[in-house]
Amino acid sequence: MLVLAQVSDIHVDGGEVRNERASRVMRYLDSLSTPVDAILLTGDIADHGLPEEYDEARKLLASTSPVLPCPGNHDDRAAYRSAFLGVEASLSPINEIHLVGGVLLAMCDSTIPGEDGGFLADQTLAWLDDALGDVGADVPALVCFHHPPVPLALPYVDGIRLAGEHRLAEVLARHTNVVAVLCGHAHTAATSTFAGLPLLVAPGVVSTLTLPWEPRDTLDYTLPPAIAFHVLDDERRLTTHYRVVTG
Repeated sequence: MLVLAQVSDIHVDGGEVRNERASRVMRYLDSLSTPVDAILLTGDIADHGLPEEYDEARKLLASTSPVLPCPGNHDDRAAYRSAFLGVEASLSPINEIHLVGGVLLAMCDSTIPGEDGGFLADQTLAWLDDALGDVGADVPALVCFHHPPVPLALPYVDGIRLAGEHRLAEVLARHTNVVAVLCGHAHTAATSTFAGLPLLVAPGVVSTLTLPWEPRDTLDYTLPPAIAFHVLDDERRLTTHYRVVTG
C-alpha cells in the first residue's frame, strides 16, 4: 500500500502569514505516526516566482518524506530550477519522473510562461508517453500537474484551466497503467473524471476558493489550509481523503 500526501498552492511570498500556513502543513505531515511515502507538491510554490521566495519555500518544505514538486502558473521556470531545485536555469518545461514504492509518479509542467492558463507542450506529452510506456503495464502510474483539464463549475478557475486537454487524453488512452490524474490550481478540494480516469483536485494551502453559490468572497484567506491523502492499494484501488490542518 502506498500513501501519498498532496499539497498545493502554497504561494510563498516572504510574508509571515503564508509561511505559517505552509509550516503548519509540514509540521502536521511530519507528526504523522507513519510517514507518507512521498509528498506531491502540485504547483504555485512561489507567489511571484522570485528566487528569494523559492529559497524560503525550500526551507519551509523540508521533510522526512520525499517532496516531489511540479510548477504552477505563479512559478517561474528559471528561478524554480536554480533556486528551488538547485540546477541550471532553463525555460524549457520542468518534467520529472519518480518511482516510489513501485508506483510511477509523473510530475508534469502544465505552465505557459507569463500566462495563468495551462497547456502541456508537445515536448511534455512526448516525454509522458515515453515514460508511461517504458515502465510497462504492470507498474501503476499517477499523472500530476497544476491545471485541471476539465471545467469544475468554478468560473474563477475554469477560465484558466488546462487547454488542449484532448491531446493528453489521447496519450492516457494508450496506457492502461494510469490510475488517476492529480492536479491543483483550484484552491478547493474537488473530484471529477478525465479520459475515463479519476481526476482528484487538491485544496489550497494559502486560501480556499469559495463556491459560486456560497455568500462569501471568492478567495477566503481565513479558512485553514487543507491537503489530500491518496492511498493506492495492491489492487490499484485509489482512495482519497481530504484533511483540514488547524494547528
